Amino acid sequence: MAKSRDILTTGEVARICKVAPRTVSKWFDSGELGGYRIPGSKDRRIPRDELLVFMDKHGIPRGVLESDKQRALIVSKGALNNSALEKTLAENDFEVQSADSAFAAGVLAERLKPQIIFWEVEGDSQSRREIPRNIRVIADLQKTKVVALTNGQEEWELKNCGFDACLNLALDESRLKGLIAELVGVARQRVGGNLRLA
Repeated sequence: MAKSRDILTTGEVARICKVAPRTVSKWFDSGELGGYRIPGSKDRRIPRDELLVFMDKHGIPRGVLESDKQRALIVSKGALNNSALEKTLAENDFEVQSADSAFAAGVLAERLKPQIIFWEVEGDSQSRREIPRNIRVIADLQKTKVVALTNGQEEWELKNCGFDACLNLALDESRLKGLIAELVGVARQRVGGNLRLA
């Protein structure tokens, strides 16, 4: 199965769940597994998101689906040097996309459904509060970790604004890479709650 496919056949679902295709058809026909039929045929298609919900509900290991490349979004106007961040994410097998405006970030976030978003913060505290809030109103992004990229100032305020963590890109490279690796690991595990970084 190709990585990051959004729509699956019953045969692909059967291989992922280690059952017969007929079993998947029964799940579909009973309404247990969401999906749709191809118009004019009896073929069924299962959206990846529907399959994930089904697997979680029934305790089926995600296996092949979890091996898909993780996704990260960096939102920055270029004031901060993101090269170490991008390099560490790539080394941790993340697909990395960048945006230079809130509008572009919103479009990319809805399409990519990243596990972690790094956002260069600026402006007043009200606009800072809106960033995590606006991300989390999107149903598919409620578990996404939102990390403020900062020059080291006002970290406590940013965490109070709803960011899961702050990342000071002015740190020396080894410390920076350690923090990024920790953030990436937490995002990959989809752990709820706020991140606690030293």
